[in-house]
Amino acid sequence: MSPGFAYERNPYGTAQVVATVRELMRADGLDVPLTAIARSCGTSRNFLYANWKSASALHLLALKAELSVAFDAAHRTRPSDGTVPGITDHLAHVVRNIRRHPTTAAVARSSPTAFIAAHTAAEGPLVRLALERVSDLLHPLVPNGGIWGDPALNSMTWKILWIARPAALCPEAVGDQRREDVLDGAFAALMRDLLAPWFSQPDRG
Repeated sequence: MSPGFAYERNPYGTAQVVATVRELMRADGLDVPLTAIARSCGTSRNFLYANWKSASALHLLALKAELSVAFDAAHRTRPSDGTVPGITDHLAHVVRNIRRHPTTAAVARSSPTAFIAAHTAAEGPLVRLALERVSDLLHPLVPNGGIWGDPALNSMTWKILWIARPAALCPEAVGDQRREDVLDGAFAALMRDLLAPWFSQPDRG
């Protein structure tokens, strides 16, 4: 009996593949090739290419996942209470989580040009995701309309991203407590300055 055409079966969906890529990137950053991902997933390059087109596309999905995890981890340990001090403390922990994440150091080692460009990138999926998460945190500062009800507050999302990146994308400071404290302190001070007009908010009930 002829076996006919054998369709490739694979149990891996996006979540499983991205989890594998995240693990590989912690050591090799952007140098992780499609072949290594396929091998670690127990699948083929053809399967990955058919579904995600390139290693770069998978790298981006993994980096977006890590950025979300950095925010979520800070939410668990230092949830924002919607005030300037609470938002500042929360974002300071996000910054520290990113700086200390092994993928940050791995990307800096494997792709220094791309890493340097990340400090000033003005667009792209990672920038959009960061802006969305910061915007969500700022909304409670204006009870009526959030950032959309206050153009000045809306403009703060970009400014916060600009002051956060030098502190977050500095893996060389990890392990040097004094240097990390300086980075965290400078970021928090700049945050307080930026958000000073919204420091005192009326009781939201």
